[in-house]
Amino acid sequence: MPYLIFDTDTPNQQTYQLRLGVNTIGREQDNSIVVNHGFLSRRHAEIAMGIDGVTITDLNSLNGTFVNECKITQCTLKDGDLIRFGNVFFNFVEKIPQVEQKSPDTENTKISIVKQVSPDKTRVTMRDLLDQEQADNSLLRIRQKDAHQRAVDKLQILLEVSKQLSLPEEPDQLLQKILNLLLDIVHVDRAAILMVEETTGELDQKAVKWRSGIQTEDCFYSKRITDFVRHHGDAILTDDACLDELFEDSVSILKQGIHAAMCVPLKPRDEVIGVLYVDNLSMTDVYSDEDLEFLTCLANQAAIAIENSRLYKQMQAEAVMRNKLERFFPQTVSRKFREEGNLEIVDTEVTALFADISNFTRMSSAMEPRQIIEMLNEYFQVMVEEIVFPYEGTLEKYIGDALLAVWGAPYQKPNDVDLAVWAAIEMQWAVRRLNQEWIEHKRRPIQIHIGLNTGRVAAGNIGSKRLIQYATIGDTTNTTSRICNVAKANEILISETTFKKLNSQTLSLEKLPPIRVKGKAKPLQLYRVIWEKVQSLSLSPTRTL
Repeated sequence: MPYLIFDTDTPNQQTYQLRLGVNTIGREQDNSIVVNHGFLSRRHAEIAMGIDGVTITDLNSLNGTFVNECKITQCTLKDGDLIRFGNVFFNFVEKIPQVEQKSPDTENTKISIVKQVSPDKTRVTMRDLLDQEQADNSLLRIRQKDAHQRAVDKLQILLEVSKQLSLPEEPDQLLQKILNLLLDIVHVDRAAILMVEETTGELDQKAVKWRSGIQTEDCFYSKRITDFVRHHGDAILTDDACLDELFEDSVSILKQGIHAAMCVPLKPRDEVIGVLYVDNLSMTDVYSDEDLEFLTCLANQAAIAIENSRLYKQMQAEAVMRNKLERFFPQTVSRKFREEGNLEIVDTEVTALFADISNFTRMSSAMEPRQIIEMLNEYFQVMVEEIVFPYEGTLEKYIGDALLAVWGAPYQKPNDVDLAVWAAIEMQWAVRRLNQEWIEHKRRPIQIHIGLNTGRVAAGNIGSKRLIQYATIGDTTNTTSRICNVAKANEILISETTFKKLNSQTLSLEKLPPIRVKGKAKPLQLYRVIWEKVQSLSLSPTRTL
């Protein structure tokens, strides 16, 4: 069976098995092979596997499909071919190489095996350890009478309980499973789990179970007993609760005729999160110290499982929140917000980039509003998802048909200026490729003009604490907007501050005469980036800055 191998021989290597028929590759979740990488289009290519062989077809992707470094529209794949989608590499193989497994008795082995045992043959189920008959001096259903063997069996039972409670489950299902296991192991008439409510701080019944044939009320437990255990944090055993002076004024005990009860705290760490309560209606002096000790151990396992279930739910909720943050905010901003919980205003240096569609007002006047939105969505998808983010920039805002992105906030890197300028170059190349696709579909082509500037800003949450709006404020961004306005269609202009901090030696730049812009007393020294002389990095086998 053929396979695609992503990032072969690296720690990130992943293997995708190709299925018979059509396999699609791209960023969208409905593809057969989903790779969330900025240089892949939403539906980048497809690989058709049939009886006659395997064929790869480019789906008019923005950054192209290459086989053995030759750009293709469609071709037949052979074993060992190198495939590149934009700047993402795969290897095509007919089958996965098998690693030779050496026998333990071969000369090359360095393992000295004294004994080899299958875990399945050593596994003991709780059914093997439990007895349906009641023990003489304990309500534990353990089959063995010998004290030493009973201790071993109790440990094995607790280990099995831990295994069964280790899988993440919904809280209600987990609590019911705990009670089911309890009634299988211990002779009790009724059992209940009560949890501390976060809002009220009171115990609230969450799960109950009673032995078949027992007639009882739903809230059968003694509130006096459960509250005592919750507040003291100690397990208690009462031989006959009806005669116990500590609970002599408890109406529930007298009313229900509770003769014997045990209650233990659920305490995974320092705080009691609930209690586990069991009782017996028919016999007095029925529970032993062994029963209470075992119930306490079981409750400890249950408490850890409940806490893990809560943490798992919390992780799921945080994952949903993270997805929402990353959906509505730039990745760098959502990351900063998760790390610090807020976005404090800081003074920092950034390189700002303004990109604007040339003659947009005139062009949009001849289009339907829906067509404008669809065109802008596709354009911004390419500009932001496939360029700004992969080049480690932060999208600050959309302003109609323009976008503002910054490098240096909320995180700074030594090559922020180079990344910003190369992102501008990639934008111009991307528009050229996008126009080719649009013209083929009889859609209007566009041109963009870009301005860049480097300087100090105040960056952080501008607005209110409830409405997060990450922004950079200062003359730097204002000047960037003015530079963008000076730029003509298909041009990239950078300021002198950006020029002086630019490290790239491969760029072709043209120094312009000083230009006056609105709001500036002195003319600006600007430089034009001759981007047409530079190959798009997204079409290069390696992208390093």
